[in-house]
Amino acid sequence: MTALVINLRPTIELTDDEFYKFCQQNPDLRIESTAEGALIVMPPTGGGSGKRNFSLTTLFGIWVEQTQLGEGFDSSTIFQLPNGAKRSPDVAWITNDRWNALTLEQQERFPPIAPDFVIELRSRTDDLEDLEAKMQEYMENGVRLGGLLDPITKQVKIYRQGQPVETLQNPATLSGETVLPGFVLDLSRVFR
Repeated sequence: MTALVINLRPTIELTDDEFYKFCQQNPDLRIESTAEGALIVMPPTGGGSGKRNFSLTTLFGIWVEQTQLGEGFDSSTIFQLPNGAKRSPDVAWITNDRWNALTLEQQERFPPIAPDFVIELRSRTDDLEDLEAKMQEYMENGVRLGGLLDPITKQVKIYRQGQPVETLQNPATLSGETVLPGFVLDLSRVFR
């Protein structure tokens, strides 16, 4: 099962409020929107991907809670990127000062902000080229550091602002570098 892409434009153009309401009316669907206004309905993950995503979120959440340097988000959070896309990374993080600059209403809906850090975790239903394009879109919209974790090939692609993508084969860890001081992700928990 792959993602379903529904091209609405030029027939229908959803405003931000209409997209928000559409998502609220369909809470069982995992929905994103491209910068061009196409809706992407993503299939549910299987047990293996769910287990890996749970480990990833838990390990990252521990670092977030211990450091209190920013706010962490799971895969159910949609961010409105500057280019108009509405995306849900598997893990995201925003510094406290950037998060606190948003109004309470912006925080409660789909925050109009690109996270500082994102991770996408490939599942068997994900097309690798689509995920690579999504990661590139994050970087073009201001994400400072990103990781594409592929348990199928045991590869990690690291995305940094203004630098070429770095591909690592079966690394033991992933560092948060200067964006996430002291964060080191044990990939054995995610790639198992």
